[in-house]
Amino acid sequence: MNRKIFAKVSGGIGATLASLAVSTAAFAQDAVPTVDKGDTAWMMTSTVLVFLMILPGLALFYGGLTRSKNMLSTMTQIGAAASLAMLIWVMYGYSMAFGEGGNAFVAGFGKAFLAGVTPDSVSGTIPEYVFACFQMTFAAITVALVLGSTVERIKFSAVMVFAVVWLTIVYFPIAHMVWAPTGYFFGLGALDYAGGTVVHINAGVSALVAAIILGKRKGFPAEPMPPHSLTLTMVGTGLLWVGWFGFNAGSALSANGAASLAMINTFVATASAGLFWMLAERLAGHKGSALGFCSGVVAGLVAVTPAAGNSGPFGAIILGAVASIICFFAVSKLKPMLGYDDALDAFGVHGIGGIVGAIGTGIVYAPSLGGPGKADFAIGPQLVIQIEAVLATVVLATVGTVIAIFIAKAVTGLRVTPEVEADGLDIGEHGERAYN
Repeated sequence: MNRKIFAKVSGGIGATLASLAVSTAAFAQDAVPTVDKGDTAWMMTSTVLVFLMILPGLALFYGGLTRSKNMLSTMTQIGAAASLAMLIWVMYGYSMAFGEGGNAFVAGFGKAFLAGVTPDSVSGTIPEYVFACFQMTFAAITVALVLGSTVERIKFSAVMVFAVVWLTIVYFPIAHMVWAPTGYFFGLGALDYAGGTVVHINAGVSALVAAIILGKRKGFPAEPMPPHSLTLTMVGTGLLWVGWFGFNAGSALSANGAASLAMINTFVATASAGLFWMLAERLAGHKGSALGFCSGVVAGLVAVTPAAGNSGPFGAIILGAVASIICFFAVSKLKPMLGYDDALDAFGVHGIGGIVGAIGTGIVYAPSLGGPGKADFAIGPQLVIQIEAVLATVVLATVGTVIAIFIAKAVTGLRVTPEVEADGLDIGEHGERAYN
């Protein structure tokens, strides 16, 4: 080969290699996860919306349902337990739920105190800090929901001890099993878009167990204990509904079509449930009430949570209606029949509504019902998976709550004194009144 030909060939090879190097570099650059500003903005907004559900949403909703002498204690328990959950989440909760290593039931502690999480680390298309904050609000509201069954007689100190233990042995492992890619139920294919098992069944069942162990309020059920301010409860309901768009549509973790589906389902399932609860009241011989509407709204929000991105709008409407009617009978018939004192019906609405929603998601996911499932989707096998996830959550929540309650009892005691209960926890536990 003469020098001219060699130069031409070698030049061509060099150009080809240079081009290949540029292409490889470009491909590698494209393969690196990058932050999408639109997704990030939506997820930061969703995180704040979920926080709105806690303070002031849930605090006003629960507070209005109590007697006036316990208004501030109820709100304080919710705010303090949620705040404690946020600190524990940063210390080790995020690592237990979404960290690296571990097994199918709980992750490792490699991300304790958010080790390795920086402003530059990415989860999907959003900064990992944003993902951690979004999931942190879920943990915070879940432990606050449990307290709806124990208000008006539990010590504030017991609430704080219970929150630490319960989050550690119940919430973090269940969150990992359902939502982490290495989690047990995630691997089985369980459908839980935004927390039917992790949040609502978990909190509702735990609330029932805690209420039974704690015992009934003094005078229950003979003494009337009506809500002191349905106005505040209605305001809290509205804030919960608004915040729930962050809860459900935010669980898409992106500003995309899945988020839009979750958004419309959060509208229509909730509207259906609110109206059907009032209809159930009428059919039972009562007047349609504001309290019934608020209860139905929350029941619909609970039921659609696992189905938010896993159902078509029509399926969501049906699911909301069915859950509302079943929750109505759980509150009005099952509770009096069994005689437990679930003060604010955390089990009757969140526990029962969560079970209906989780199982119902396995049905409304079907494309024949307007769901987003693939053409070969089979309802039967999916229902088996959904029921397995529900039963496992019930068992874990029950056992974990028993342990957490008895640890709190050993450390601080559970109930306030009869005198404090009679005078109200606002004065007895916090030295102040909601209304002067």
